[in-house]
Amino acid sequence: MRHVLRSLPIRVAASVAAAACFLAAPAQAGQVRTLHVVDVESHTRAVLELDASAEYTVFTLQNPSRLVVDLKASSLASGYRAPAPNGVVTGVRTGTPTEGDLRVVFDLAADVQPRSFLQSEGGTPQLILELRPTGTGAVAAVAEAAASTVGAAAAVAAPAAAAVAPAATARTIEEMFGSRQRDLVVAIDAGHGGKDPGALGGAGTKEKNVTLEVARELARVVDAEPGMKAMLTRDRDVFIPLQERYRKARAAKADIFVSIHADASPHETPSGSSVYVLSHRGASSEAARWLADRENAADLIGGVKLDGSDGVLASVLLDLSQSATMKASDDAAQHVLQGLRRLGKTHKSKVEYANFVVLRSPDVPSMLVETAFISNRDDERRLNDPAHRARLAQALLGGIREYFTAQPPPGTLFAARAEGNGGAGIERDYLVARGDTLSSIAARYGVTVSSLRAVNGLSGDTVKIGQRLRVPARSGLPVGGTFAGAGAPPG
Repeated sequence: MRHVLRSLPIRVAASVAAAACFLAAPAQAGQVRTLHVVDVESHTRAVLELDASAEYTVFTLQNPSRLVVDLKASSLASGYRAPAPNGVVTGVRTGTPTEGDLRVVFDLAADVQPRSFLQSEGGTPQLILELRPTGTGAVAAVAEAAASTVGAAAAVAAPAAAAVAPAATARTIEEMFGSRQRDLVVAIDAGHGGKDPGALGGAGTKEKNVTLEVARELARVVDAEPGMKAMLTRDRDVFIPLQERYRKARAAKADIFVSIHADASPHETPSGSSVYVLSHRGASSEAARWLADRENAADLIGGVKLDGSDGVLASVLLDLSQSATMKASDDAAQHVLQGLRRLGKTHKSKVEYANFVVLRSPDVPSMLVETAFISNRDDERRLNDPAHRARLAQALLGGIREYFTAQPPPGTLFAARAEGNGGAGIERDYLVARGDTLSSIAARYGVTVSSLRAVNGLSGDTVKIGQRLRVPARSGLPVGGTFAGAGAPPG
């Protein structure tokens, strides 16, 4: 990788090229105000507009091709919007690799030779990234990406043309954009299967059978949802190793991975559903640790050794972008758990954390849903009821829909809806500053105090300076009629 500051060495390890670039360290946390991606003659240029200088690191990842920028002590400014695909860049994602830092991941159509440097435009610091495609087939890949970008640009231009020539009837977002937006891919994994029956209910119900029925029903309602399509890791009674399940999801370019299971307990009393996401730091409870051990043992039934020299698994565990995916997984799981609460009692009131092998995809937000306790007589009966499974599928779909409404990937129908609504449906994070109160933050973003308490698990109205809050999606304009997402919030 080429670098600007001559005193900085280039380090290459495990086929990952990385260059650390140090600017004047800011006295306080900085923000990325805007990010633009433009295609020029020989390369693609990304411009990050900052409010202050920042220490940053740039490195590349392969299979698939990505460029990652880590900015120390930085965050996204309120109102930030991910740029549309352009040139070699097919998408942009953001996350928080460590507390207080910002990661920007550029999905690429081909491997690139990046160059980064800082410039000042009108007194505003800008981090410039020049991405030059390299290797065989790079030109064709970029041309294909550019062609799809032109199509997306045409889709965005359609409403402007309609405004000049009034239509006979009003058109919906789906009518204007639907045919030109890519579908969100929901990977649905029916737990267990084949020689691995999973847990067994008191009436003889096998977990592998009910998970397949729930997965099929969820796939049906997902396929009926505009802007979504489902893929099943298994659609019959067959054993699939755990690693192969998330490989299938990645191969399908899934936007989310949902593994369906049915819980079990030595006692008949426990009931209700739970949602789990990956944790490398340990389980959130002894029950979560026991459950992860039980589910991970499924590969031993099929004779698969998990701690061997599997290169794909090693790359998954070492992939530096996974921390951002884990944050997205947690966000998605919160929405799904909220959807399940509408169906009835949940076993756990919060998302649980455990080290599930099946959730170790490096770049697909993933969760494991325990739909009920098959060891509970009433839960087992409900799992065998097609009407209940239909309601369960709708509850899961509702949570998935709410997540993508709040965090819409660029180039999708959900992103077009958010754009058409002025970004009103998008969640964001907020760092509490001096003088902030829960009520003032709620008023600023046009949400209720109770919704702020609910999404952040707060029992009272006390907040601390530096505390990070999740601001839920709003349904309309904030108090005063000003869209708070249009710029940095006051104060």
